[in-house]
Amino acid sequence: MASDKRYFPIFSNEKAAVPFESAEEAWFWFITAQAARNEGARILAGQSLMPRPCEPMDILKVAERLYRNRCLIMDHFKVLRHYGRRQYAPDAARIKEARAHKLWKEAMSHLEPILIRKGIVRKAEGYGHKSWVNDVCIYEQVAAE
Repeated sequence: MASDKRYFPIFSNEKAAVPFESAEEAWFWFITAQAARNEGARILAGQSLMPRPCEPMDILKVAERLYRNRCLIMDHFKVLRHYGRRQYAPDAARIKEARAHKLWKEAMSHLEPILIRKGIVRKAEGYGHKSWVNDVCIYEQVAAE
């Protein structure tokens, strides 16, 4: 006689979800997860070593919504896919990557506020700048006083 009880895994929520530091990090994570899925991996909620506040498809849904609202065009997606697979952003200093860098920055500037609002990306805190050189200068000034 077959049992009517079915096994459903119980995921403990002991670990708090760790938001991404930037939209770029979230995008690279999404591309890696999608590549794993394409190779046959099964992606299950709560099974990762570092719990994230979203599923990979959540990031794609945000990007698709921006595409439907005409904030992003297909050129943005081509650049995001190409450099996402390489796991690095295009370099503005390289002449052949100048246009790709512009498209990448535009796409990230559209993605980041939405991902922050959804709690997927951590809101940037600090001195109001992103340059580590300024952090060092501020640190040296404080240390000298």
